[in-house]
Amino acid sequence: MTTELNSDSPRSPNTLHAWGIAVLVLVTLIWGTSYPVIKGALSSLSPSAIFATRYVIAALPFTPYLRFLNLSLLRDGVFLSLILFPASALQTLALETTSADRAAFIASFHVILVPLLGQLLGRQVFLKTFLAAGLAMLGIGVMCWESEQLVLGDVLILGTAFLYSIYTLKLESTTLRHPILPLAAIQLWVITIFSLIWAAPDLLAQQEAISANLGVLLYIGLFDTAATIVLQVVAQRWVNAYQAALIYTLDPIFAAVFSFLLLGEKLGIRGLIGAALVVVAMVFGQSKSQDTEHNGEIQVNESIVAALPDSDTEPINAPGSLPSANLVELELDS
Repeated sequence: MTTELNSDSPRSPNTLHAWGIAVLVLVTLIWGTSYPVIKGALSSLSPSAIFATRYVIAALPFTPYLRFLNLSLLRDGVFLSLILFPASALQTLALETTSADRAAFIASFHVILVPLLGQLLGRQVFLKTFLAAGLAMLGIGVMCWESEQLVLGDVLILGTAFLYSIYTLKLESTTLRHPILPLAAIQLWVITIFSLIWAAPDLLAQQEAISANLGVLLYIGLFDTAATIVLQVVAQRWVNAYQAALIYTLDPIFAAVFSFLLLGEKLGIRGLIGAALVVVAMVFGQSKSQDTEHNGEIQVNESIVAALPDSDTEPINAPGSLPSANLVELELDS
């Protein structure tokens, strides 16, 4: 049975789109805390130990949802994990040799890369998207850029931006075909397995340091890792990849704020000007236009998979026998 949604419905596309934007802003706020927190943890733990511990902590609560796996979910979850694992690992490694605010700025290049990669795939990109992304990147540059020589961490975090752009585009189509929590579970556990293999020697040698930093690792694992993966899967059902990438430009702003609160770094006049430019870009990029609005309705995730393979355009089969696997969807419908 199909239910028609309109602007007057409490669950209309307009409402879902607004909720999706709010959720993604929350995701970027959590990410903003991760840069100074991980930077601090690196003073006593190796990158591999931090990475493995955070994903073990993140994956454990989702273990029950692995029983809902099927071949299609396993395939898509593993594919997403193979993108997200190196993206996250490169970010952790990069913070050893580059500053937190500089890393946040370079990582935000995926705001530009998402529409560029989408255009290479033959997807339609409106000029407003490029203008808003360019303005946002200008704001981030004004706020965060420091005149330093290029270091290894800068190159690694650029790799994170490229991989995360691919992840954002792929997630946009994948999330429509699977229940939220099992999809998050398979991603977390595949990455956990890879990270344990990578970090095995360091985990044995740094048990005391891990115990001393357990509070920080619990926060990174449960909030910065598990919660953000679930929230992204939820939000990108209602917000397309280009708009999601634009919202992610708030990440370095939040990173600068929390760097001040946690590390005592101050945001000067240049930072305030840059933050204002990002806010203007956000408003401009999210404003309604004739391209996205028809008869009072916003088209949420319309034709988002036109340029992807046939396997990415399969219909969504939601098993009625798995109520717990669709917990988030049921709560939204209530």
